[in-house]
Amino acid sequence: MRVLMVGCGNMGAALLARWVDVPGTSFCTADPVSAFPDTRVQSFDSASKVTGGPFDLLVIAVKPQMIADIIPGYLPHLQADAAVLSIAAGVSCARLETVVGQRPIIRVMPNLPAKIGKGVSGLHFNEAVPEAVKAVIRQMMLAAGSIVEVDQEDSLDKVTAIAGSGPGYVFEIARAYVDAAMALGFDADQARTLVLDTIAGAVEMAAGTQDDLADMRNAVTSKAGTTEAGLSALNGNGDLSQLMLAATQAAYKRAVELR
Repeated sequence: MRVLMVGCGNMGAALLARWVDVPGTSFCTADPVSAFPDTRVQSFDSASKVTGGPFDLLVIAVKPQMIADIIPGYLPHLQADAAVLSIAAGVSCARLETVVGQRPIIRVMPNLPAKIGKGVSGLHFNEAVPEAVKAVIRQMMLAAGSIVEVDQEDSLDKVTAIAGSGPGYVFEIARAYVDAAMALGFDADQARTLVLDTIAGAVEMAAGTQDDLADMRNAVTSKAGTTEAGLSALNGNGDLSQLMLAATQAAYKRAVELR
């Protein structure tokens, strides 16, 4: 499968770093600023300079508000029945069809850890996507991490709120946690090691079992001990739970607005 990726920013490049090793695929990118740093990928800075087509798959990796202006210039480089894969948050298949026409369309909601093969991506196919194309797309996305395939586009917007935006939530929680460690007297390097390794170890432990997360929390919480005291301050009144709910609902609302 010959693939043309339009836009090669942080998320596009993170995915491409994993996709280049998928057997049976070849890639070109088009971005006026960012050339992909891999000799296996030919990079162009505009639609007029693209060669190597016609392509079997167009990957839309530009910002949602740029799609209508930029993507039409690349359509002549595609096979007549080429599929389109979009990683633009909140941009529906119907909206994409107004730009690319009626064709196989795949929407993917990835997150940044895809760069190291630890991402989690929501995946939605419209009814026009052939099974053979679905198989290749699944292979590409599994190279970047795990996938959650959904039948309804609304569910993909919910994936956006949980997983797509999720690394931002985690980084912010970790930042605040590091600041708290430094307030206890640890230097920046010590605080970062303590916090990130604690988070990584706890997540890996949870991922390796089907145990209920509340039960795992309780297993490390001794009556009247230090963890109980900390948890009481953290979420004793339910504020943390409400903040996480508010964060995900706000992200979902914005994804809906972008449709």
